[in-house]
Amino acid sequence: MGVAYSFITESFPPKPQFNVDRDIPNLTGQVMIVTGGYTGIGYHTVKSLLIRGAKVYIAGRNKEKGDKAIAQLQQDTKGKEALFLELDLADLKSVQNAAAEFIRREGQLHVLFNNGGVMVPPVSDVTADGYDLQFGTNVVGHFYFTKLLLPILLSTAKTTPNGKVRVVNTSSMGHLIGDLDFATFKDGPARRKKSTVMLYAQSKFGNVVYSNQLAKRYGDQGIVSTSLHPGNLKTELGRHRSPWEIALAGVILYDAPYGALTQLWAGTTDEGLKYGGKYLIPWAREGRPNPRTNDEKTGDELWTWLEEQVKDIA
Repeated sequence: MGVAYSFITESFPPKPQFNVDRDIPNLTGQVMIVTGGYTGIGYHTVKSLLIRGAKVYIAGRNKEKGDKAIAQLQQDTKGKEALFLELDLADLKSVQNAAAEFIRREGQLHVLFNNGGVMVPPVSDVTADGYDLQFGTNVVGHFYFTKLLLPILLSTAKTTPNGKVRVVNTSSMGHLIGDLDFATFKDGPARRKKSTVMLYAQSKFGNVVYSNQLAKRYGDQGIVSTSLHPGNLKTELGRHRSPWEIALAGVILYDAPYGALTQLWAGTTDEGLKYGGKYLIPWAREGRPNPRTNDEKTGDELWTWLEEQVKDIA
């Protein structure tokens, strides 16, 4: 009943009450990063942030795509300019370099949108460090990026009027059928026996667990960490899905701008500050996550494992 209820609630949301033109406050003076910000919901997130005055970094691995998006954003926002930050989430050394470059360039970070990711690529695909491509990109890469940026996030929180900064973690409804099998995080026989769909669900489950743990460990220091399902969308993320897979899912696909609504609500509004450690759903509502994502033992084990993976990156 729980999974079925969540599937229906998230797949067929009511008309959105949150409006980007009306409800996003003035963001002048705020510095933000959107990973994967040059396509899909990331692009529309960046666009809305720029229009409201934020200084926004698009973090991604493809500079050509980044530059093209920045040029298009200038047209779409009547002259607002995003900045590019080279970041390959599937390469932990690149993650380290990206965080160092951002800290070199900026003294504050108000919102980190962990938006980028991969979905159902071939099972044979792995990261530069040997992790399953989906778990390595969606979870390990974002964990390490956030960890390296924690000092600047925490110092920024001390300077804001409300004492808060935000980390917005894009998960998926797919986490509802996920769990964590530690033997499949890195490449090996156990991982190769899993379907790419279940590996995706596992990575999105990991996003929710990690987000909850970040809220638990740093919420009292001003970090508001949320996870969310952005909606079932027509974006480049689904490029590996066949038409029959989409049809079989039995869901309506919405245009990409809808996907930005929930993370913009979480990342910019006063109301969004109330949802640290919560899971949000389309459009700009609190939802019901897989209850296993709130298991403290699972959360502690994942956090410990993640810390172990990144302790010796040189």
